Amino acid sequence: MRAIVMREFGDPDVLRLEDAPEPTPRAGHALVDVRLAGVNYADVHVRGDTYLAPVELPYIPGNEVVGTLDGGRRVVGLTRGGGYAERALLHRRVTWDVPDTVGDEQAVALALQGNSAWHLLFTALRLSEGESVVVPAAAGGVGTLAVQLAARAGAKVIGLAGSEAKRRLALELGAHAVVDSTAEDLTERILDAAGGPVDTALEMTGGATFARTLAAVAPRGRLAVYGFAGGELANVSTRELMERSLTVSGFWLPQLYADRTALQTSMRALFGAVADGSLRTLTGTTYALGEAARAHRDLAARTPTGKLALDVTR
Repeated sequence: MRAIVMREFGDPDVLRLEDAPEPTPRAGHALVDVRLAGVNYADVHVRGDTYLAPVELPYIPGNEVVGTLDGGRRVVGLTRGGGYAERALLHRRVTWDVPDTVGDEQAVALALQGNSAWHLLFTALRLSEGESVVVPAAAGGVGTLAVQLAARAGAKVIGLAGSEAKRRLALELGAHAVVDSTAEDLTERILDAAGGPVDTALEMTGGATFARTLAAVAPRGRLAVYGFAGGELANVSTRELMERSLTVSGFWLPQLYADRTALQTSMRALFGAVADGSLRTLTGTTYALGEAARAHRDLAARTPTGKLALDVTR
């Protein structure tokens, strides 16, 4: 089968199209003919050997796919690698039938990024109606979904984005206000946009952005960390946490893979919201399988909006 194989860690050029053996069948798994493979920032960390879980080389990246099994049954699911290939193994706990009302391009945005957005807001932050929330990368894959889900829940959303076009998009999706995420005075701009300290915040950049976002959170507020896209991890002062009674939690979606109830609940809600039109998935660029390196370069440059995917049939 055709697959993108990494034989070393490094820049996007390590992602090479090769002939690879099909996955070996395993108990509890099904072999899926892949149509679309989602491209996520986690894949960039895998390629650079900075992912939270170590991987062994050679390695086929990709953690979410849409495809068919059992003679045409359309499914979307999560993998622990192996998605950038013509066939992939999906465990039954993290495989969902795609409703007829949801297209493949919509479904591929939901498995990893949709579930992440949903559980960041409602499991990690426990966001409730009337609260304020900061959403970073508000025009990105997780961000566009988080803005809409939070606004739909009655929260006051402050979207962060690095360009005027991306900030306009966040407003269109339901953000109450938007802020330039590259600003040196980010804390003050968030406070200005929110009319004071925020109740909750998401954070995925790390470094100075983490510190500036945390500084905008109100006493007894909550912040959930789900990445360090800027390449720099952040340290939290326990003194600061105690002084303001802050809660800072980490979030990594694979910790929920064994929890069938949690993911079934979120996928049901996500499918329903897409079907009734209250949640819009933004389709970004879809690349041919052999263009995985270009997809990674575009993602790392933060130029795209919406969901990036590889069309494995091309």
